[in-house]
Formats: sequence, structure tokens, C-alpha cells
Amino acid sequence: MADIRIHDKIFSPFISAESIQERVRDLAAQINSDYKDKNPLLIGILNGSFIFAADLFRSLTIEAEISFVKLASYKGTSSSGHVVTAIGLEEELHGRHIIIVEDIIDTGKTLHSFLPGLHQRQPASVKIAAFLTKPTALQYEVKADYVAFEIENKFVVGYGLDYDGQGRNYPELYQLKEEFLQGL
Repeated sequence: MADIRIHDKIFSPFISAESIQERVRDLAAQINSDYKDKNPLLIGILNGSFIFAADLFRSLTIEAEISFVKLASYKGTSSSGHVVTAIGLEEELHGRHIIIVEDIIDTGKTLHSFLPGLHQRQPASVKIAAFLTKPTALQYEVKADYVAFEIENKFVVGYGLDYDGQGRNYPELYQLKEEFLQGL
């Protein structure tokens, strides 16, 4: 894997596509075990989680359903601090086992804003599957139950994560090169 350029920034290889797929299969095996005979509803948080959600869902061997909600708090390389709901859930959640599928939990603001409304709909249980977590960036009390990778507080792209709309299509993960961190 070589460095890539997205807009005005250079990103270096970080996590290989093979390592990502191995961890996704591991998480699916855990979910298969934990949710046998429970028919969970996976709720992917768009846009970033769509690749992770699809790969995770295809790796499940249990009965399960999937839906999506669009929440956003990022602009450029940092969180805006405001969570916007652009597309909501239409499924009945009362009494359902829910697994929220998130691309990345850094500050925790997005899920912190989303979870209270979800709990008002009285699901049987709510768990969180996150592709990435950044524990040192966490500002809200949000804990993922299934985590593919825990990383340092670095800006990353690929596997669904973007920089101003670009870079989601890479099957591997890249991190912003150190010399491009000035000014962020």
C-alpha cells in the first residue's frame, strides 16, 4: 500500500483490507453467538458505516434485518459539534434487539445525541458495533460492545470513512500524515 492524496492532504497506509475483513468476520461470529434466535435489527449510521454494515451483515449466519439512519456531525477533518438527522428510522423498534453499526466513535457526540430517542422507542436491547473507536477522543459516555479496532486520535480515511466526501471507496484504512496535521 502506498500513500494516497485526497484533496490537499496525504494519507499513509494504516490497516490492511485483509486485517479489516478478518476483524469483521470475528465480530460477526460474536454477534452470531450472542443473538442466536433473537433476529436483531442492525441500524447502520450513514454515510460512514455503509461498507462496514454491509460486510458485517453479509458475515452473519443468524436471522437478522438491517436498516439505516443518517446522522452527521463532521465537516472536513473535525467534528462540527452539531448532530443532524437527515434520514430517520421507520421500523417498529418496540421489543426488538437493536445493534447500532457505527463507522467510528471518537467524541461520542453522534451516538450520545441519537441514543435517547432510540431508547424512547422501547427496544428489548441496544448494543453498539463500531468499526473504530478512539478512546482518547471520547467526550461522552458511549461504549461500544463490539469493536473492530481501537485507534489513537488520528484522522483516518477508507473503508467508508471520508475526508470531505472522498476516500470512502478504499478497502483499506489510511491515516493522515503527520506533516499535514498542522492547521487542523
